Amino acid sequence: MDRLDAMEAFVAVCNAEGFAPAARRLGVSASAVTRLIAGLEQRLGVRLFQRTTRSVRLTNAGERYLQRARRILLGIEEAEDVAQSEGATPRGRLVVSAPLLFGRMHVGPLVRHYLERYPEVRAELYLSDHMVNLVEEGIDLAIRIGRLEDSALVSKKLGETRRVLVASPEYLHRRGRPERPEELAHHRTIVFSGLSTTTDWRFEEDGRELRVRIGPSLATNSGEVAIEHARAGGGLACALGYQVRDLVRSGELEIVLSRFEPPASPIQAVYPSARFLAARVRALIDIMAAETDWGFVDLEGP
Repeated sequence: MDRLDAMEAFVAVCNAEGFAPAARRLGVSASAVTRLIAGLEQRLGVRLFQRTTRSVRLTNAGERYLQRARRILLGIEEAEDVAQSEGATPRGRLVVSAPLLFGRMHVGPLVRHYLERYPEVRAELYLSDHMVNLVEEGIDLAIRIGRLEDSALVSKKLGETRRVLVASPEYLHRRGRPERPEELAHHRTIVFSGLSTTTDWRFEEDGRELRVRIGPSLATNSGEVAIEHARAGGGLACALGYQVRDLVRSGELEIVLSRFEPPASPIQAVYPSARFLAARVRALIDIMAAETDWGFVDLEGP
């Protein structure tokens, strides 16, 4: 049994959450994947999966092995990339992660443009508002909005965006325009859980943080639903500038309490290492740096 083949099959089963989809990704039969996993478990002397007719779950030993297996496979891929010449044409598998709405609006079109330029690359774009571990998930590059907590990651700033409070002109005419954050207690509010995990909205005044507890009239995990509800007169919504810039400029939404906004958040490309940066990843970063215009601070401009 080839150890690397078995390790790749194991990681593929974990990523695809099943033997059959993993086999399709690897271009082999499901029985071949089953044999590789069985041989791996026999050699290790532990069971890596708990299998039922409906699901495949990792055992505790499987979870520990998965973390190390992903690091090993990533290291092999990096070593192969380094062995290529500096001017090699980008090729191979490129995995990109981005926030759901920002990815749909801005990263998706950029990846399409990238693939037109580099047709030998096979790209995978995963959109989610949940933070992912780049190394453990095998992600080459992620777009993140906000300050980085993981100092081990390399970052390149591509723009910035404001966090704003918006409402429709009709709602503000009907309910009045709040002048201070404390007045939000008397307003209908809309919460997007992808932007905040609490019902506290954060503001700043003279360098001092203000937190306001709100009781939302609508809570949703969809930014698009929250913004559309605000546009339709449903209340005040907290949003990021890129999500509402066009609606603000068209007059369908208005920004309120702007003087209490926190500082703008950076929009960054992050990746695990600059030392072993594959040609396909570097090419994407170069395109982002040269061709993106991700400045979402001047929302009221033309």
